[in-house]
Amino acid sequence: MSRLVVVSNRVGAAKSSRPASEGGLAVALRAALQERGGVWFGWSGKVLASDYETPSMAEVGNITYATIDLNQRDYDDYYKGFANSTLWPLFHYRLDLAEFSRKTWAGYQRVNAHFAHRLQPLLRDTDTIWVHDYHFTLLAENLRSAGCKQKLGFFLHIPWPALPILAALPMHSEIVKALCAFDLLGFQTDEDLWCFQDYIRREAGGEVGKNGIIKAFGRVLRAKTFPIGVDTEVFAKMATESEGSKQVERLQKSLNNRDLIIGVDRLDYSKGLINRVEAFEHLLTTYPDNRGNVVFLQITPPSRGDVSDYVDIRHELEATAGRVNGTFAEYDWGPIRYLNKSFSRRVLAGFHRVSKVGLVTPFRDGMNLVAKEFVAAQSSEDPGVLVLSRFAGAARELDGALIVNPYDTEGVAERLQEALTMPLKARQDRWQSMYQAVAVNDVTTWRENFLQALKRGGRAR
Repeated sequence: MSRLVVVSNRVGAAKSSRPASEGGLAVALRAALQERGGVWFGWSGKVLASDYETPSMAEVGNITYATIDLNQRDYDDYYKGFANSTLWPLFHYRLDLAEFSRKTWAGYQRVNAHFAHRLQPLLRDTDTIWVHDYHFTLLAENLRSAGCKQKLGFFLHIPWPALPILAALPMHSEIVKALCAFDLLGFQTDEDLWCFQDYIRREAGGEVGKNGIIKAFGRVLRAKTFPIGVDTEVFAKMATESEGSKQVERLQKSLNNRDLIIGVDRLDYSKGLINRVEAFEHLLTTYPDNRGNVVFLQITPPSRGDVSDYVDIRHELEATAGRVNGTFAEYDWGPIRYLNKSFSRRVLAGFHRVSKVGLVTPFRDGMNLVAKEFVAAQSSEDPGVLVLSRFAGAARELDGALIVNPYDTEGVAERLQEALTMPLKARQDRWQSMYQAVAVNDVTTWRENFLQALKRGGRAR
């Protein structure tokens, strides 16, 4: 069995134990590395004033954790700039927020080349290399130019945009051409794959054949759909075990038998957070019986606080939540609890389990694992209801959710009312269908399906 080399923007902690805060993706990648042996390579998270140094290495069992630092210039141009101020908003259909700069594009090219240069000495001829996400779309092309012939796979965790959106990016052709240096491209949903294939046909003048075969830019590769899952069994167990925990008991006591609607999202403009709060406001306005009887808990850990758009969204969200509370709150009841902080996965699992409704309404999301974790956390005897945006990749699998358009605040409010009043049998039937989906297509299945497809395919040529 060949070694596995994982490349991601951030690297899992170099320890064999599994902290409760570690996500299912990190656990799945670590398990694959433990099974095959190999290297986990990426950014250390450190920004230095000086130039690059050699990678920091840590050996734990048969895994080598290798990280490199960024200098301030490359952090600003590559990470803060092109990756998160150009690709992220554009791939999430926010052209109004995307910044187009040749300076940050040069930084993105420079850092991808540098990562390839630092990774190459760590590679063996028989390695299988799995690259993750939009930070490293150029990595395979750089490695191929350096003579690397290993099998190279790429998985995009965020959406792939439609052709008219992607075409607004001045360097779209260079990025797609570089992606075609991989042997296998993985996307979250069929829609993402179709958008990529549409670009290949109409913009690149390439061919899309059977079994995902792509011919473009003088290369042959495969592109397929691999919807990512969660560690369903583990998360369900955490939810069950946390029912009697101190944090969950405190939450339940504070609710005083009120129904709980929960939202858990990173602070990001793609998550539809302000519209979500406005939909809850409309629920209280249109269905006044919910006043004093329902609490909306929105947990939103801070994110990219040095990017101006994220500072703006935080201020607007805080103001909107404050306005709703100022309008509806009573001396013994506050409608919205907005928490701008992080919790461990174990605590979140318990919070999900005691919630009547999971509210997941992104404007655009590659998959959205919170939706799947909410399903995994529920009790089969008295499950909550998932209200889910049609623009989340998870909506393609979770047919038991109440699907909504997050831009339609009145429609979301109506579905919230339906969820809060849904009979037990209907809730159980919907949950059973969704739980079966997240149990069968868990994160381990996703990982093995991708790696098996990469193993079966030939090298891009």
